[in-house]
Amino acid sequence: MEQRSIMSLGRSSLVISLPKHWVKLNELKSGDSVSVATQRDRSLVVFPGVKSKERTNEITLHVDPNEKNVFIVRKIIACYLNGYSNIKLASKKIFSVAQQKAIRDIARQLYMRIMEAGTKKIHIVTLMDELKAQIISGIQRMHIIAKSMLRDTLNALKNQDEMLARAVYSVDDDVDHFSFFLIRLFRSAALDTALANKLDLKPIEGLDYQNLVQRIEYVADEATRIVKHIIMLSQRQKKLPDSLLELMLTAANYSFSLYNTAMNAFFSKDVTSSNEIIENQKRSIKLDEKIASLTFLTREMDSMTVCAVCSIRESITEIADDAKDIAEITINRSYS
Repeated sequence: MEQRSIMSLGRSSLVISLPKHWVKLNELKSGDSVSVATQRDRSLVVFPGVKSKERTNEITLHVDPNEKNVFIVRKIIACYLNGYSNIKLASKKIFSVAQQKAIRDIARQLYMRIMEAGTKKIHIVTLMDELKAQIISGIQRMHIIAKSMLRDTLNALKNQDEMLARAVYSVDDDVDHFSFFLIRLFRSAALDTALANKLDLKPIEGLDYQNLVQRIEYVADEATRIVKHIIMLSQRQKKLPDSLLELMLTAANYSFSLYNTAMNAFFSKDVTSSNEIIENQKRSIKLDEKIASLTFLTREMDSMTVCAVCSIRESITEIADDAKDIAEITINRSYS
């Protein structure tokens, strides 16, 4: 790192000279303009020329006619998370009907708009303005949706209500949308200091927030797994035994409550509550063991119902584990 002396220019101005090799590298001359940006650590960054808006973030993906839909979707998601706002897809021949549907479905899930659609070319863009994003507000809205999913999941399990279970299942896309957008935001801010400054986001905070967002998404995914089994049992006209259902409801209510308490502690930076959550998470393990024991002692259940119970109890336990992880994030942030 070169050292430069500050020189006085006139009565009130202070100047430093630019490194000659840098000036030559950027083909600058006397009278040209440069852009200067102040960073969060109070350092200055000098850009050659007037700094314009970032690159258009455009990419073209070439799709093979026989390429699996899941591979196409994964590539689109990866491009979205890496900050590309314009994604063009081109097929060597024509898109199959299944490929077109997969592209449209993921575009809808990512809140992207199809600007051009043909047999060989599809152009999708995102119209979200990252500079207007509010991280905490986005996380709160994501949490509210996940919380409502847990509440409705509990009621669907209690009443073994297929219609309510289907309603919960349909909401999962909204949580995924917030997850995709927020993670895209964190990744973009890690590369763009101007965006990070605008969002008032420190690098270490980006890691914590991304971890938190993933935990909320996991909770929503587990709620979706639970209602899928409720739907499956209902379609086959099968019911959970009352004694087992009562214990499962107790465990579910406890785990769901832990998650909500963990999120409230995160927003309020409550370390005491976070420590209590970590200690209390052990109770969910004991409840899970009771459900497991009762499951294999209940004779009137067939193999399908037993498998559904095992999957539901696993999801309930996972939600308690996610609550514990969120509590640990809160504690770690308090000492950063």
